[in-house]
Amino acid sequence: MKKSTLLASFLVLVGSVPGFAQPQQPIRPVVVNPRVEYLTNPAGLEMAQPRLSWEITSTARAIMQTKYRILVADDWSKLVLNTGNIWDSKEVSSEQSQLVPYGGPALKAGQTYYWKVMVWDNQGQLSDYSKDTARFTMGLMQPADWSNAQWIGYDELDAAKRYVPGVHAPGASKDYKSVVSGNHVLPLLRKSFTVSKPVKRATAFVTGLGQYELHINGVKIGDHFMSPGWTNYDKRVLYDVLDVTSQVANGENAIGVMLGNGFYNIPNERYRKALLAYGNPKMIMKLLIEYADGTKSEVISDASWKTAQSPITFSSIYAGEDYNATLEQDGWDKAAFSDGAWKAAAVVKAPAGKLVAETGTPVKVMATMAPQSCVKNSDTTVLFDFGQNASGIIKITVRGQKGQVIRIFPAELLGEEKRVNQKASGKPYYYTYTCKGTGDEEWTPRFSYYGFRYAEVSYAAPDTIKSKKLTTVIKDIKMLHTRNSAAQIGKFESREDLMNDASTLIDWAIRSNMQSVLTDCPHREKLGWLEQTYLMGESIHFNYDIYSLYKKIIADMMADQTTDGLVPDIAPEYVLFDGGFRDSPEWGSASVILPYLIYQWYGDKTVMQEAWPMMTKYVAYLKSKASGNILSYGLGDWYDLGPQAPGVAQLTPKELTATAIYYYDLDLLTKMAKLMGKSADVSQYAALAADVKKSFNAKFYDASSHKYSTGSQTAQSMPLAVGLVEDANKAAVLDQLKTDIITNESALTAGDIGFHFLVDALTKNGSAQTVYEMNSDNKVPGYGYQLAKGATALTESWAALPDKSNNHLMLGHLMQWFYDGPGGIHQEDTSVAYKNIIINPEPIMGLEKGSVSFNSPYGRIYSEWDHQYVFHVFTIVIPANTTATVYLPVPANANIMESNSPLNLHKEIKVLGYEKNRQIFKLGSGKYKFIVKKGGQ
Repeated sequence: MKKSTLLASFLVLVGSVPGFAQPQQPIRPVVVNPRVEYLTNPAGLEMAQPRLSWEITSTARAIMQTKYRILVADDWSKLVLNTGNIWDSKEVSSEQSQLVPYGGPALKAGQTYYWKVMVWDNQGQLSDYSKDTARFTMGLMQPADWSNAQWIGYDELDAAKRYVPGVHAPGASKDYKSVVSGNHVLPLLRKSFTVSKPVKRATAFVTGLGQYELHINGVKIGDHFMSPGWTNYDKRVLYDVLDVTSQVANGENAIGVMLGNGFYNIPNERYRKALLAYGNPKMIMKLLIEYADGTKSEVISDASWKTAQSPITFSSIYAGEDYNATLEQDGWDKAAFSDGAWKAAAVVKAPAGKLVAETGTPVKVMATMAPQSCVKNSDTTVLFDFGQNASGIIKITVRGQKGQVIRIFPAELLGEEKRVNQKASGKPYYYTYTCKGTGDEEWTPRFSYYGFRYAEVSYAAPDTIKSKKLTTVIKDIKMLHTRNSAAQIGKFESREDLMNDASTLIDWAIRSNMQSVLTDCPHREKLGWLEQTYLMGESIHFNYDIYSLYKKIIADMMADQTTDGLVPDIAPEYVLFDGGFRDSPEWGSASVILPYLIYQWYGDKTVMQEAWPMMTKYVAYLKSKASGNILSYGLGDWYDLGPQAPGVAQLTPKELTATAIYYYDLDLLTKMAKLMGKSADVSQYAALAADVKKSFNAKFYDASSHKYSTGSQTAQSMPLAVGLVEDANKAAVLDQLKTDIITNESALTAGDIGFHFLVDALTKNGSAQTVYEMNSDNKVPGYGYQLAKGATALTESWAALPDKSNNHLMLGHLMQWFYDGPGGIHQEDTSVAYKNIIINPEPIMGLEKGSVSFNSPYGRIYSEWDHQYVFHVFTIVIPANTTATVYLPVPANANIMESNSPLNLHKEIKVLGYEKNRQIFKLGSGKYKFIVKKGGQ
């Protein structure tokens, strides 16, 4: 290469031409993203001391916070004047910018508070106060705060018809097949009230079981879908806190509530996954109105409300929804409506569960997709293809005669003659709409959803398709993708199409299964199977802010733990499964692992403190089930790729995976006990962990072959990943694992449990390239194979079998590898919330250029690599108030430039040495671009 060409390439890489340094003005830090309990403007907080967090941005390098000052007021106008009439922290010397506890007087139930913060940095600069309007609203912390509001409904469920816990697959049971359940009225409820003076603020505290929709003066309140979140209603019932100030008007007003079944009552019809009945639909509400003159009034749910049947004539979380528009009562949720024909609402029995505010990220409509094609696939049906398999509902606009009925069958696959195929996703599931015949009619289901790509519509078609039997005109149809509204905070990009497509494949499975629990599939199950919460935890955490979702999952597990300590495989435990489907250590261990992950990811120790009784009780349960420290039950490495059809483990003994996760639980309990100062527990769990490790190796390890048990991918990798392999044997066990992989031409065999530990063991032991090679082929079962078969979301089986789910959360662990393998994003062992970051990128042949970005609690972390041309280029961004240790994979004698100047000119970059083929640096915050010429100094 000519020198001029080389110089040009270099200048393109650094992005500028070296020049003379100019005097710089002081750079002030900026406070952004203020949060309370890691939520933006949350409503319904029930703790005495909410915790405040913020991020800091600055274009200067190596910025650390040295002091902060927080103001909290009960009126925004006071805060504008820099008056914290509720709390003024004054100047506090501290680096802490995450989970800073409120330190003022007791907060009042239902009250909204406003706050802001300013910071000082280590370069002597002071920020302005945070500009974002930051607030939080307290919940109703005591039963008396509900002001005697009552649970009301259309009618009460006969106690003899209560089915809790639910019955699994009642259609296959002679005892339950003919049970009539779920044929109750799905009601509308309403209440009129008068406002006679200016309103300062109006807040609704409300919930409805199983799901509800709140209207005020004809307007649906909020953008939640299927609220409240699913729980064990005998233990916890979630309620929402909604700001309705703009909907309340002077004069006459009306509240309207529509109720659905959800998991509170599952009809024994159509697709019968479960028969479950806590009760008939019911609701409770308190509307708090604060007036400009300082006075208040309340509207509560009681016997003065009115109720009638809604146009929803059938609703099942598992089987769909029917809506008869001829039953609509126009204006039912407005003040002018005459409800004389409605009956008085029944005051009904309250659910046994405690009312708890739903403060996290609710399920919402998160995307709208138009169909990519429409074809006539029979005399009476048309087929719409939306191009993406996802969780969601249909939104349809039709024009038809009064009483005409259309039916919509969603499905993720097609069968013969392009007819929808629900065989593996739960059938029959469908929506029915009865036209009222008044022109264009728009409808969406309210209380049920499905996982689908296709929609087959009966007796209706677009006007471009003509048929005597397709009498109703479809004016428009959309797919509305619904999921938990957790913010997307991560991104992977590369020049390699297969890796990009695999990332997208996994991401759609994550999206589709983030609901108010973490489901395994969005159609036939919709249950919170627990193993995926931690196995897929890192993959999800790098992409979405799941702090509040995972806290809820932990609360669900605490609620459903049995008296003997068992944590069942699903939470909430709506049905009691048999054998390993209820009690498998690899599933129940989520109860121990998740609190520790929350601490690592977000720095919140209170979660593990609250969950400590659950964790210790569960491990005691496992100990009681062990024989000679070995557990011998459970599902094992579910859906591994063996000679038989996928299901229970085929290649790895379940004793190995169960005992390995038992050891991992003990190891984590030891660490958590130490963090909480529980010295006696540290000794107890460390000793038991040592005993289990000794027994495990005695039973499973063959010193002559360096194999564990069968030597499968799972058998070799799981002991490596959880710390069961003795230090002297690690290299040999790893070599044996890699040899086996090479011998089998890099084919994947590990299943639901094992694949996570396989990726983890290889990546953390310097073999990230092996992970790439195992996942870069589309000719054998794996990601490429699924894509080649037309999958648009991760499938349940490696081979994308048509008789299995084709939108499934498990087996997506390559997503984690993108971030901690080639991207190299980690944190130090003693770090939490990514306060002390590690960037250790692994060069991957075949993935020469790419990047990952991730919004940590402190801000954006970015790692980009480019090995395409004559330079190795590493671009790194570290957020303010953190530090990073960077390990660059370059030769020991490499001449490293940072941006456009030699490294030795950057005093803010500390060279720590050279180790294991890595040049090691210590960095403060800022953006860095390291450039190394290939093959020379």
